[in-house]
Amino acid sequence: MKRLFACARALLLVLGVFAGCTTTVNEETTAAPEGDTLADMTTFTVGFDAEFPPYGYKDENGNYVGFDLDLAAEVATRNGWEIKLQPIDWDSKDMELNSGAIDCIWNGFTINGREDKYTWTAPYVDNSQVVVVKADSGITKLADLAGKTVQVQADSSALAVLTDEEDNEENLALAATFKALEQVPDYNTGFLNLEAGAADAVAMDIGVAKYQVESRGDAYVILDEKIATEQYGVGFKLGNTALRDKVEATMLEMVQDGTFKTISDKWGQTDSVVFGQ
Repeated sequence: MKRLFACARALLLVLGVFAGCTTTVNEETTAAPEGDTLADMTTFTVGFDAEFPPYGYKDENGNYVGFDLDLAAEVATRNGWEIKLQPIDWDSKDMELNSGAIDCIWNGFTINGREDKYTWTAPYVDNSQVVVVKADSGITKLADLAGKTVQVQADSSALAVLTDEEDNEENLALAATFKALEQVPDYNTGFLNLEAGAADAVAMDIGVAKYQVESRGDAYVILDEKIATEQYGVGFKLGNTALRDKVEATMLEMVQDGTFKTISDKWGQTDSVVFGQ
């Protein structure tokens, strides 16, 4: 029996050497950004699409700004972390997250349809998918999109709601009436194509749509009918509950002391916020 205990102990020591090569946040996650535990973490790296206003984008001065980035920065400050804003190619977000290059995706990130792919905070924004057209296009309802070219951002929620085959008959039927459903790398490209006549409509998140339409004068309108309703959350690598719980608890503190509302008011998102309600 003593020999068995000795062998087991030796095996644990060997495993401990190998385990020491990788630091963990919890049992199911990969390396913490700084140090061996969450308590040692010093840098909070947030992945975001830099062309997704008002949630995250580059302003005219070349600075990364936005509603989500302000929230993330406040969370970092309250935990004593240095915030690192990391623009990412949206198509590569999973690779960035799984490799440890970023700690989370915080950028108008839709939970619906991705519930089992990431570890999520509670929803903080209630969002919808809508369609933007030229004000003089003659398109006033979704049925008018028949025979038209509609564009969406690659790997976006708008693409998902128009192509997902599970319990989505109405939107699939709508998409089937289009002349084409095309993907573009970002919504700025979609608006350029809309302006040039290369597209008839762009489907996107309502928060982004409102920002884009309001910033472009009266040239564009949002159709009253919504394609779908969804919610935003902060997405972490699947299993990284420790960091998720820390961030979520800090967000709740921000709700309770009014900071969350202050940031929401700044970016015109107050009516959409659902966190803590």
